[in-house]
Amino acid sequence: METLDILIIGGGPIGLACGLAAKKAGLSYVILEKGCLVNSLYNYPLNMTFFSTSERLEIDGIPFMSINAKPTRPEALEYYRRVATSRELHVKLFEEVQTISPNGDTYTVKTPRHTYNARHVVIATGFYDIPNLMNVPGEDLPKVRHYYKDPHFYAMQRVIVVGAHNSAVDAALETWRKGADVTMVIRESGIGSRVKYWVKPDIENRIKEGSIKAHCHSVIKAIRPDEVDISTPDGVVTVENDYVIAMTGYQPNFSFLEKAGIELSKDEKKYPAYNPDTMETNLPRVYLAGVVCGGMDTHVWFIENSRDHAEKIIAHVKRNA
Repeated sequence: METLDILIIGGGPIGLACGLAAKKAGLSYVILEKGCLVNSLYNYPLNMTFFSTSERLEIDGIPFMSINAKPTRPEALEYYRRVATSRELHVKLFEEVQTISPNGDTYTVKTPRHTYNARHVVIATGFYDIPNLMNVPGEDLPKVRHYYKDPHFYAMQRVIVVGAHNSAVDAALETWRKGADVTMVIRESGIGSRVKYWVKPDIENRIKEGSIKAHCHSVIKAIRPDEVDISTPDGVVTVENDYVIAMTGYQPNFSFLEKAGIELSKDEKKYPAYNPDTMETNLPRVYLAGVVCGGMDTHVWFIENSRDHAEKIIAHVKRNA
């Protein structure tokens, strides 16, 4: 079995950036992705617009051309696909990593299809796979969705959107514009401060005029097939309802990290242990890259501010070769 210099887990933008850096350095590598190419971006809402400009989403200096000031999900999918194909990156899709095990000076990585051996492992798995649950009765009903894709599905339906940040605001506005009766349930005092600046006035005006109803300082208490109980400052309010779109955020696969042997902080943030100068974890020659570095603080790392993780990792690998 060939021993690779680097095995990269995750075929998102940062995983691709690590592959580009490894190839440029003349290192043998493979990128393993459990889903399609840039799987997390693929699962974003169909009409999503990025907060960043296209040049801040570029990797390895490859130009990202967009017809809009802010690129859209389809443009990003096309860009990263062209990067992977034009640079002939060694990517294996729909191959989920099951285990990472130390094997002397190397690591054995197993998937349902193959067993790999690598001197270094990079984990760039993102955070979009496991939703943060509300842990309320009825959350397991089919009407409850933790992922939002297309507003047309909710046309003429009674929709509750849980949350007050970008994903929730986009879902509320888009489904309302398709004719849904929308109610927002917001834990905080109002719309989040990090909501895209060109969207925030829109949602706040829709709430102010009453087109979209909003319960602030409120949480879902129980969900039933035709209605939902909302705990508000004025007591429990029962609302007739067809669908609940719970935009409560997501978290990294902590069990995968722990199973591999990566230490996590003992508090609720679950920060993984790594050296910010090299991205190396407590496991020798095992690195983290991208959003997974932030633990539960998934708003800290993005494509635009974690692209240099690839350069740090490859520089450290070369120094210790």
